Amino acid sequence: MGAIIISCKTKFETTKAAYTAAPSTHAVEHGKDLAFTICAGCHYDRSVNKFIGAQMHDIPGIVGKVYSANLTHSKTNGIPPHYSDAELKYLFKTGVAKDGRFLSYMLRPNMSDEDINDIISYLRSDDPAVAAADTTAGLTHFNIIGKMYNGMTAKPVVYKDGIQRPPESNPIALGAYLIDIVGCYHCHSKSFTSLNLQFPNQSKGYLAGGIKFKESNGSIVYGSNITVDKNTGIGDFTILQFRKAVKEGQAPDGSLKPPMPKFQRLTDNEVDAIYAYLQSVPAKYHKIRD
Repeated sequence: MGAIIISCKTKFETTKAAYTAAPSTHAVEHGKDLAFTICAGCHYDRSVNKFIGAQMHDIPGIVGKVYSANLTHSKTNGIPPHYSDAELKYLFKTGVAKDGRFLSYMLRPNMSDEDINDIISYLRSDDPAVAAADTTAGLTHFNIIGKMYNGMTAKPVVYKDGIQRPPESNPIALGAYLIDIVGCYHCHSKSFTSLNLQFPNQSKGYLAGGIKFKESNGSIVYGSNITVDKNTGIGDFTILQFRKAVKEGQAPDGSLKPPMPKFQRLTDNEVDAIYAYLQSVPAKYHKIRD
């Protein structure tokens, strides 16, 4: 009788950098736009208008229950008060928390230094949405299956510093960047497990949809195909129709379904840049189930 032992590394090196964010009025305002665009989908509770976290219903129940963190100034329940700016930046870039755990669902390895600076500046600000709230949405618990999966697939990405945000004068590059950091490809590719966080366009089924979401009420929704295929994608969308869909949740054929949010804090130039980038991505025929 033999024994199989699986060795899984679950702790990773953290940062020893001396980085400190440089807050300013502009940084805080832009950071707020970024936080509500990128972080709110998981961390913002609209019933109390605060970043107190929520249960992540999209995580398969077979691995356990996952809750997003409280991002307020709470010293008892909030995360930012217990992290240095350098530790927050390292977490965003690599997925490695200050205690060495790998958090695969929140890293943005290709986010620019400017945008990370602005998000940290906002999280440290006196905005009411991040004011201290001594509450927790729930405690994450992975069962044995979840722990084994995390252990075998935990792969922190290489820390990359010095990344610059593409200028609006290069809309295709800016659009690709926004597709990445906003996380559009997370929901509009084949599956969460086949995402390539370092090189998004190498994700399976990149932007052709198919990812399955489970809503809090148990209903199932599939991520749509947002390539320019005219039969199964958004090839017939004009730039104005695309803006309306992204910012107002209204597509030409009706209202978009949750979990697709209304990205009201994206500027028209940013949405137009995403549209320009999508025009450059090859069309993929992929019919999505209703």
